[in-house]
Amino acid sequence: MSLRKFFRLFAHVQMLPILESGEETLVGGQAVMEGVMMRAPHSYCVAVRKPNGEIVTEEMPVKRVSDTRPYFKWPILRGLGTLGQAMQLGMQALKFSANAVLEDTDKPAEKKAEPSPAVSSWMMNGQVLFSVLFFVVLYKLVPLKLTEMLSNQLPVLKGQILFNLVDGLIRLAIFIGFLFLLSRSKDIGRVFEYHGAEHKVVFNFESGKPVNIANAQSFVTWHPRCGTSFMFVIMLISMLVYMFIPVQGFAAKFAIRIALLPLIAGLSYELIRFAAKRRGSFLAVLTAPGLWTQRITTKPPSDEQAEVAILALNGAMALEAQQGGELVIA
Repeated sequence: MSLRKFFRLFAHVQMLPILESGEETLVGGQAVMEGVMMRAPHSYCVAVRKPNGEIVTEEMPVKRVSDTRPYFKWPILRGLGTLGQAMQLGMQALKFSANAVLEDTDKPAEKKAEPSPAVSSWMMNGQVLFSVLFFVVLYKLVPLKLTEMLSNQLPVLKGQILFNLVDGLIRLAIFIGFLFLLSRSKDIGRVFEYHGAEHKVVFNFESGKPVNIANAQSFVTWHPRCGTSFMFVIMLISMLVYMFIPVQGFAAKFAIRIALLPLIAGLSYELIRFAAKRRGSFLAVLTAPGLWTQRITTKPPSDEQAEVAILALNGAMALEAQQGGELVIA
């Protein structure tokens, strides 16, 4: 794998939690490389526009994780199960899109008769491991270290509440700054346009109006069931949780941040789920910063990008009808 391809794929993998809609009972999706993946409760379809203009799709039936493992119907655990499956499908969709887009740009013409995948499974697994390490360092280790350094200069910050408040604010600043820097990339800018297309088409579907390009383009690009909002909520919840965990020492604080990740993710999922169904509630107000942050991670799509998102939705809905599953709209 070339260095350019590695970092291009790495940037897309980093975007997965931010672009992914993880609710298992609702129609949602994810932007991928030059395309969109759409999910229904029992189906999946990803549509990608290749460099030559051709749109290719991949679809398959998907069992809800709570149907195969009943304990994932319980609060907190249902979030972990759904998010785990969402990330797995997101990686599969990203791999499909990367192979569709990169195979035409990276391989000489004479070698295309029997093309090998541009991105293999071991490449994707390596990206996942590297991205997890990157996440832990960037959002756990770095904020904690910076806060500790500040508290050594300003002893007032050594208090449990203030220390974790500053730690959380630094984490949020890194998160928003990282998104802003990535948005300056032409490649990621395209992904954010497809992200906007995915949201517009989902809004169109939820409105009950016929799903077409004109109707989809009339909606906004920010949606409450978005991975961007979810990540923002995770950071707010983690800030509050850490304030109530009385641990001392850098190593202990770092360890507790890793250990509590599943609990915080589960709690954040429940909040997003509640807010999506009760958009006028107080808890819904807490998700508002995530909607504001989507001004960075979603951009107005072209009609051609909206067309790809609609094809992905239609493919998922056609397969969903064959599965005969119940579709619930918030």
